[in-house]
Amino acid sequence: MAKKNYAFYPGCSSQKGASASNFVPSIDVMCDKLDIQLNEIPDWNCCSASIGYGEGGQLSRLVLNARNLALVEQNMPGQDLVSGCPACWLATRETAEKLSEVDSLMADTNEALKEAGLNFKGTVKARHLVEVLIEDVGFDAMKAPVVKPLEGMKIAGYVGCQTNRPFGIAGESFENPQYLDKMIETVGAEAATGYEQKITCCGGALAFSEPEKSQKQIRDIVESAYDHGVDMIVTPCQLCQANVEIYQSEINKKKGTKLAMPVVYYSQLMTVAYGGNAKQAGLDGNILRPQKLLDIATK
Repeated sequence: MAKKNYAFYPGCSSQKGASASNFVPSIDVMCDKLDIQLNEIPDWNCCSASIGYGEGGQLSRLVLNARNLALVEQNMPGQDLVSGCPACWLATRETAEKLSEVDSLMADTNEALKEAGLNFKGTVKARHLVEVLIEDVGFDAMKAPVVKPLEGMKIAGYVGCQTNRPFGIAGESFENPQYLDKMIETVGAEAATGYEQKITCCGGALAFSEPEKSQKQIRDIVESAYDHGVDMIVTPCQLCQANVEIYQSEINKKKGTKLAMPVVYYSQLMTVAYGGNAKQAGLDGNILRPQKLLDIATK
Protein backbone atom coordinates (compact mmCIF):
# COMPACT_ATOMS: atom_id res chain seq x y z
CA MET A 1 0.00 0.00 0.00
CA ALA A 2 1.29 3.47 -0.88
CA LYS A 3 2.14 5.58 2.13
CA LYS A 4 0.13 8.72 2.89
CA ASN A 5 2.48 11.72 2.93
CA TYR A 6 2.32 14.57 5.42
CA ALA A 7 4.59 17.53 6.20
CA PHE A 8 5.74 16.85 9.77
CA TYR A 9 6.30 19.60 12.31
CA PRO A 10 8.15 17.94 15.24
CA GLY A 11 8.07 20.88 17.66
CA CYS A 12 10.73 21.97 20.13
CA SER A 13 9.82 19.60 22.98
CA SER A 14 10.58 16.51 20.86
CA GLN A 15 14.17 17.49 20.10
CA LYS A 16 17.19 15.67 21.55
CA GLY A 17 17.52 16.39 25.25
CA ALA A 18 14.11 18.06 25.47
CA SER A 19 11.23 16.97 27.71
CA ALA A 20 9.50 14.85 25.03
CA SER A 21 12.53 13.48 23.18
CA ASN A 22 11.16 9.95 23.65
CA PHE A 23 7.94 10.81 21.79
CA VAL A 24 9.20 10.76 18.19
CA PRO A 25 10.72 7.23 18.27
CA SER A 26 7.31 5.76 19.05
CA ILE A 27 5.67 7.95 16.40
CA ASP A 28 8.12 6.63 13.81
CA VAL A 29 7.24 2.98 14.52
CA MET A 30 3.51 3.66 14.77
CA CYS A 31 3.40 5.59 11.51
CA ASP A 32 5.48 3.01 9.65
CA LYS A 33 3.01 0.28 10.64
CA LEU A 34 0.08 2.46 9.52
CA ASP A 35 1.61 3.45 6.14
CA ILE A 36 2.00 7.08 7.17
CA GLN A 37 5.01 8.96 5.82
CA LEU A 38 5.97 11.99 7.93
CA ASN A 39 8.29 14.31 6.01
CA GLU A 40 10.04 16.74 8.36
CA ILE A 41 9.68 20.38 7.31
CA PRO A 42 13.11 21.75 6.35
CA ASP A 43 14.46 24.48 8.63
CA TRP A 44 11.26 24.68 10.72
CA ASN A 45 11.11 27.09 13.66
CA CYS A 46 9.39 27.31 17.04
CA CYS A 47 5.62 27.90 16.91
CA SER A 48 5.88 30.47 19.76
CA ALA A 49 3.08 28.73 21.67
CA SER A 50 4.37 30.01 25.01
CA ILE A 51 6.50 33.11 24.50
CA GLY A 52 4.32 34.39 21.67
CA TYR A 53 1.56 35.18 24.13
CA GLY A 54 3.91 37.21 26.31
CA GLU A 55 5.23 40.52 25.06
CA GLY A 56 5.86 39.61 21.44
CA GLY A 57 2.45 40.61 20.13
CA GLN A 58 0.07 38.92 17.71
CA LEU A 59 1.95 39.61 14.48
CA SER A 60 5.20 38.05 15.72
CA ARG A 61 3.33 34.89 16.71
CA LEU A 62 1.53 34.70 13.38
CA VAL A 63 4.69 35.26 11.36
CA LEU A 64 6.56 32.46 13.15
CA ASN A 65 3.81 29.98 12.35
CA ALA A 66 3.24 31.33 8.85
CA ARG A 67 6.92 30.74 8.08
CA ASN A 68 6.45 27.01 8.78
CA LEU A 69 3.28 26.94 6.69
CA ALA A 70 5.01 28.77 3.84
CA LEU A 71 7.90 26.30 3.96
CA VAL A 72 5.40 23.49 3.45
CA GLU A 73 3.84 25.29 0.47
CA GLN A 74 7.28 25.81 -1.02
CA ASN A 75 8.81 22.39 -0.36
CA MET A 76 5.89 19.99 0.11
CA PRO A 77 2.99 21.21 -2.04
CA GLY A 78 -0.27 19.43 -1.42
CA GLN A 79 0.72 18.02 1.98
CA ASP A 80 -1.05 18.88 5.25
CA LEU A 81 1.13 20.21 8.06
CA VAL A 82 0.87 17.67 10.88
CA SER A 83 2.05 18.12 14.45
CA GLY A 84 2.11 15.69 17.35
CA CYS A 85 2.17 18.53 19.89
CA PRO A 86 -1.19 20.07 20.86
CA ALA A 87 0.36 23.47 21.59
CA CYS A 88 2.09 23.54 18.20
CA TRP A 89 -1.06 22.36 16.48
CA LEU A 90 -3.24 25.01 18.12
CA ALA A 91 -0.78 27.82 17.37
CA THR A 92 -0.39 26.76 13.73
CA ARG A 93 -4.08 26.15 13.17
CA GLU A 94 -4.95 29.52 14.72
CA THR A 95 -2.52 31.21 12.35
CA ALA A 96 -3.82 29.43 9.25
CA GLU A 97 -7.41 30.30 10.13
CA LYS A 98 -6.78 33.94 11.09
CA LEU A 99 -4.74 34.68 7.99
CA SER A 100 -7.41 33.15 5.75
CA GLU A 101 -10.09 35.31 7.41
CA VAL A 102 -8.33 38.69 7.77
CA ASP A 103 -6.73 40.10 4.62
CA SER A 104 -4.81 42.80 6.49
CA LEU A 105 -3.15 40.22 8.74
CA MET A 106 -2.19 38.13 5.72
CA ALA A 107 -0.66 41.20 4.06
CA ASP A 108 1.31 42.21 7.16
CA THR A 109 2.50 38.64 7.70
CA ASN A 110 3.70 38.27 4.12
CA GLU A 111 5.46 41.63 4.33
CA ALA A 112 7.48 40.21 7.22
CA LEU A 113 8.04 36.89 5.44
CA LYS A 114 9.65 38.75 2.52
CA GLU A 115 12.76 39.04 4.70
CA ALA A 116 13.04 35.24 4.55
CA GLY A 117 12.21 35.06 0.86
CA LEU A 118 8.83 33.46 1.59
CA ASN A 119 5.19 34.13 0.83
CA PHE A 120 2.24 32.29 2.39
CA LYS A 121 -0.71 31.71 0.09
CA GLY A 122 -2.98 30.01 2.62
CA THR A 123 -3.20 26.59 0.97
CA VAL A 124 -1.89 24.45 3.87
CA LYS A 125 -4.15 22.78 6.44
CA ALA A 126 -2.80 22.44 9.99
CA ARG A 127 -3.71 19.13 11.64
CA HIS A 128 -2.95 17.14 14.78
CA LEU A 129 -1.53 13.66 14.35
CA VAL A 130 -4.54 12.23 16.21
CA GLU A 131 -6.79 13.76 13.55
CA VAL A 132 -4.81 11.94 10.88
CA LEU A 133 -5.04 8.64 12.75
CA ILE A 134 -8.79 8.85 13.25
CA GLU A 135 -9.92 10.60 10.07
CA ASP A 136 -7.46 9.28 7.49
CA VAL A 137 -6.54 5.88 8.95
CA GLY A 138 -9.52 4.85 11.11
CA PHE A 139 -9.88 2.61 14.16
CA ASP A 140 -10.13 -0.63 12.20
CA ALA A 141 -6.86 0.06 10.38
CA MET A 142 -5.23 1.06 13.68
CA LYS A 143 -6.20 -2.32 15.09
CA ALA A 144 -4.92 -4.38 12.15
CA PRO A 145 -1.14 -4.25 12.98
CA VAL A 146 -1.62 -5.32 16.62
CA VAL A 147 0.51 -8.39 17.35
CA LYS A 148 0.89 -7.94 21.11
CA PRO A 149 -2.53 -6.97 22.48
CA LEU A 150 -2.26 -5.06 25.76
CA GLU A 151 -4.58 -7.49 27.47
CA GLY A 152 -4.93 -7.29 31.23
CA MET A 153 -4.08 -3.61 31.33
CA LYS A 154 -6.49 -0.89 32.45
CA ILE A 155 -5.61 2.62 31.32
CA ALA A 156 -6.97 6.10 32.04
CA GLY A 157 -7.20 8.17 28.87
CA TYR A 158 -6.15 11.69 29.85
CA VAL A 159 -6.97 13.97 26.92
CA GLY A 160 -6.07 17.21 28.69
CA CYS A 161 -7.40 20.63 27.71
CA GLN A 162 -5.28 21.58 24.68
CA THR A 163 -6.08 18.52 22.62
CA ASN A 164 -9.72 18.77 23.67
CA ARG A 165 -10.71 20.92 20.74
CA PRO A 166 -13.12 20.15 17.89
CA PHE A 167 -11.28 17.79 15.55
CA GLY A 168 -14.13 17.78 13.05
CA ILE A 169 -14.88 14.16 13.91
CA ALA A 170 -18.60 13.42 13.68
CA GLY A 171 -20.19 12.71 17.04
CA GLU A 172 -17.16 13.62 19.16
CA SER A 173 -17.93 15.21 22.53
CA PHE A 174 -16.19 18.22 24.03
CA GLU A 175 -17.18 17.34 27.62
CA ASN A 176 -16.46 13.61 27.33
CA PRO A 177 -14.31 12.88 24.25
CA GLN A 178 -14.21 9.19 23.39
CA TYR A 179 -11.41 8.93 20.83
CA LEU A 180 -8.61 8.22 23.31
CA ASP A 181 -10.67 5.53 25.07
CA LYS A 182 -11.32 3.95 21.65
CA MET A 183 -7.61 4.03 20.82
CA ILE A 184 -6.83 2.29 24.13
CA GLU A 185 -9.40 -0.40 23.34
CA THR A 186 -8.06 -0.73 19.79
CA VAL A 187 -4.73 -2.03 21.13
CA GLY A 188 -6.44 -4.53 23.43
CA ALA A 189 -6.39 -2.70 26.77
CA GLU A 190 -9.34 -1.69 28.92
CA ALA A 191 -10.18 2.01 29.05
CA ALA A 192 -11.29 3.56 32.33
CA THR A 193 -14.47 4.92 30.76
CA GLY A 194 -15.62 6.65 33.95
CA TYR A 195 -12.39 8.60 34.40
CA GLU A 196 -13.74 12.04 35.22
CA GLN A 197 -10.43 13.93 34.98
CA LYS A 198 -9.88 13.25 31.27
CA ILE A 199 -10.20 16.89 30.18
CA THR A 200 -8.86 18.59 33.32
CA CYS A 201 -6.01 21.04 32.72
CA CYS A 202 -2.66 19.91 34.16
CA GLY A 203 -1.83 23.51 35.05
CA GLY A 204 0.43 24.07 32.05
CA ALA A 205 2.91 26.88 32.61
CA LEU A 206 1.47 27.45 36.09
CA ALA A 207 3.83 24.65 37.12
CA PHE A 208 6.48 27.40 37.20
CA SER A 209 4.55 30.54 38.16
CA GLU A 210 1.94 29.13 40.57
CA PRO A 211 3.05 25.58 41.42
CA GLU A 212 0.51 25.05 44.20
CA LYS A 213 -2.38 25.51 41.78
CA SER A 214 -0.84 23.30 39.14
CA GLN A 215 0.06 20.56 41.60
CA LYS A 216 -3.49 20.55 42.98
CA GLN A 217 -4.71 19.83 39.43
CA ILE A 218 -2.10 17.11 38.93
CA ARG A 219 -2.93 15.45 42.24
CA ASP A 220 -6.60 15.27 41.24
CA ILE A 221 -5.69 13.77 37.86
CA VAL A 222 -3.46 11.11 39.41
CA GLU A 223 -5.61 10.24 42.42
CA SER A 224 -8.64 9.75 40.17
CA ALA A 225 -6.56 7.32 38.11
CA TYR A 226 -5.78 5.37 41.27
CA ASP A 227 -9.46 5.43 42.23
CA HIS A 228 -10.29 3.77 38.90
CA GLY A 229 -7.71 1.03 39.46
CA VAL A 230 -5.65 1.75 36.36
CA ASP A 231 -2.10 0.67 35.58
CA MET A 232 -1.15 3.94 33.91
CA ILE A 233 -2.35 7.19 32.38
CA VAL A 234 -2.05 7.76 28.63
CA THR A 235 -2.11 11.18 26.95
CA PRO A 236 -1.66 12.80 23.52
CA CYS A 237 -0.03 15.92 25.04
CA GLN A 238 3.68 16.41 25.72
CA LEU A 239 3.13 19.10 28.34
CA CYS A 240 0.52 17.01 30.15
CA GLN A 241 2.81 13.99 30.10
CA ALA A 242 5.73 15.94 31.55
CA ASN A 243 3.75 17.79 34.23
CA VAL A 244 1.69 14.84 35.44
CA GLU A 245 4.70 12.51 35.55
CA ILE A 246 7.40 14.81 36.92
CA TYR A 247 5.50 16.65 39.63
CA GLN A 248 4.20 13.57 41.42
CA SER A 249 7.44 13.44 43.40
CA GLU A 250 7.04 17.10 44.42
CA ILE A 251 3.50 16.44 45.58
CA ASN A 252 4.72 13.46 47.59
CA LYS A 253 7.32 15.61 49.36
CA LYS A 254 4.83 18.34 50.21
CA LYS A 255 1.75 16.27 51.00
CA GLY A 256 3.20 12.99 52.28
CA THR A 257 1.50 11.04 49.47
CA LYS A 258 2.98 8.08 47.61
CA LEU A 259 1.98 8.85 44.05
CA ALA A 260 3.87 6.88 41.39
CA MET A 261 1.44 6.59 38.46
CA PRO A 262 3.17 6.04 35.09
CA VAL A 263 2.19 8.48 32.33
CA VAL A 264 2.78 7.48 28.69
CA TYR A 265 1.93 8.65 25.17
CA TYR A 266 -0.70 6.93 23.04
CA SER A 267 2.01 6.27 20.46
CA GLN A 268 4.00 4.30 23.04
CA LEU A 269 1.00 2.03 23.63
CA MET A 270 0.55 1.52 19.91
CA THR A 271 4.23 0.87 19.24
CA VAL A 272 4.37 -1.87 21.88
CA ALA A 273 1.09 -3.38 20.63
CA TYR A 274 2.53 -3.34 17.10
CA GLY A 275 5.52 -5.40 18.22
CA GLY A 276 8.02 -2.64 19.01
CA ASN A 277 10.55 -3.07 21.79
CA ALA A 278 11.02 -0.79 24.80
CA LYS A 279 13.62 1.39 23.05
CA GLN A 280 11.52 1.79 19.92
CA ALA A 281 8.60 2.83 22.13
CA GLY A 282 10.78 5.37 23.93
CA LEU A 283 10.01 3.75 27.28
CA ASP A 284 13.59 4.38 28.38
CA GLY A 285 12.66 8.06 28.56
CA ASN A 286 9.87 7.65 31.10
CA ILE A 287 10.69 8.63 34.68
CA LEU A 288 8.00 6.45 36.27
CA ARG A 289 8.38 2.97 34.81
CA PRO A 290 5.22 1.65 33.11
CA GLN A 291 6.09 -1.89 34.21
CA LYS A 292 3.19 -3.77 32.62
CA LEU A 293 3.87 -2.09 29.27
CA LEU A 294 7.58 -2.87 29.61
CA ASP A 295 6.78 -6.50 30.34
CA ILE A 296 4.79 -6.79 27.11
CA ALA A 297 7.47 -4.92 25.14
CA THR A 298 10.13 -7.41 26.24
CA LYS A 299 8.13 -10.57 25.38
